Amino acid sequence: MSNSAETRAVLIERSFSHPPEKVWRALTESALLAQWLMKNDFDPAVGKSFQFRAEPVANWNGVIDCEVLAIEPQRKLSYTWNSMGLESVVLFTLTPEEGGTHLRMEQSGFRTDQEAAFRGAQYGWQSFLGKLEKVLAGSVA
Repeated sequence: MSNSAETRAVLIERSFSHPPEKVWRALTESALLAQWLMKNDFDPAVGKSFQFRAEPVANWNGVIDCEVLAIEPQRKLSYTWNSMGLESVVLFTLTPEEGGTHLRMEQSGFRTDQEAAFRGAQYGWQSFLGKLEKVLAGSVA
């Protein structure tokens, strides 16, 4: 959780019936990431800048600027997520569990005046992680 009373975080936890290696690939391989999250030029190296790109909508150009903050293969991935005045951090934590992997996703840094972004992230990550399940069940070896 955030230490500051002025920011909030979206937290979603899911268990997948796939090993951490497989979940990790879906989080860190650009082509797989594009299947469940967004088009991207992600490169899993600390300090690398990259972008997620979606279809532009009325008040958004469809670009999210990011930078890789932390990578611990098959355990932890973190990057910044900056778009439309929102400066936040996404953190994925993978924990092996019997029969699969427990995935914890936290996006932190939502200010109290960013209610729409906060609600959008709550909805968006539920949708994205649902797509991740489909990608894991399908094409990921």
